[in-house]
Amino acid sequence: MSPKSRISLTFDVSAPGRQVGDAMLRWSDNSNPLGYHPIPVVSVKGTDGPVLLLVGGTHGDEYEGPAAIMRVIHALDPSDLRGQIIAFPALNMPAVSASSRVSPLDGANLNRAFPGDRDGGPTAMIAQFLETEILPLCDAAIDLHSGGKASFFQPCALPTLTEDPVLAAKNMELAHLFGLPLVWRLGAHNDNRSVNAAADRAGVPMIATELGGGGGVDPGITDQAEAGVWNILRHLGMVDGAVHHPPKPRIVEIRDPHASLYATSEGLFDRALSAGQDVTAGDFAGWFHFVTEPERPSVRLTVPQDGMILAHTNRGMVRRGEMLLLVVQDVDQAL
Repeated sequence: MSPKSRISLTFDVSAPGRQVGDAMLRWSDNSNPLGYHPIPVVSVKGTDGPVLLLVGGTHGDEYEGPAAIMRVIHALDPSDLRGQIIAFPALNMPAVSASSRVSPLDGANLNRAFPGDRDGGPTAMIAQFLETEILPLCDAAIDLHSGGKASFFQPCALPTLTEDPVLAAKNMELAHLFGLPLVWRLGAHNDNRSVNAAADRAGVPMIATELGGGGGVDPGITDQAEAGVWNILRHLGMVDGAVHHPPKPRIVEIRDPHASLYATSEGLFDRALSAGQDVTAGDFAGWFHFVTEPERPSVRLTVPQDGMILAHTNRGMVRRGEMLLLVVQDVDQAL
């Protein structure tokens, strides 16, 4: 039995109907020394049925997910729902308020903080609360991400290739039914400090997403995300309607982190390629301009390995070590 979280809800999550309140993050700082930092929570509970967790705002500058969640929860009537939705449209509310990838309370990245620590900083406390108090209540989970202000991803669903083949198959089924034509399978190079990894430890079928990016709300991509959530609700038998079975998606994964292109210095990345493009090793990737040292000649960058560009940086000026192009490879679906 895990130690009880220091975070508590302002309402009874088991109560029927629509409940709206806060997860109370008690963290004493200059902005709020004796109160709590509110994390909004919505529960919509109908008759008996599965419990689906919806999470957005794990990173605070990714807004397509929160927008899709808000659409769904306000369109639902508890009397038409079989089961329950527990929704955190802004799980990292301090970061969402600041439009920041990481929390302004401690500078930590929530999707690199699981399983968390009840006695740790605020980000570790949120992670521990979700993993030990919320995920065990759930039968499935969706964590909606995008590229944020720093990057743009080809829209995709992210299932974990777990050691449990039954759970891995359920994850892949959710990814397929979400309806995007691209699936990024999280395999050996997956980070075990993410919401996906927390769901794996809890034995809960789960997908994350990457829904574009840019730090705003893309209307077409948000429409796709909302449609994906509704299709999974139908698949779980939580709402009426025919389940849409989309064509088989393309499945990719990170085979080799060195397949991607990173900045080797400070400068301006004059990008020639975009997310979604197939590439071959040696393809022209763009120019790297040393604008702070204009006497230096610009460098012609090339793609390190064959694959597909899953994401690219949104930044022009970059520093040594920053990702410029994230290159992935296809999964052999015959295996």
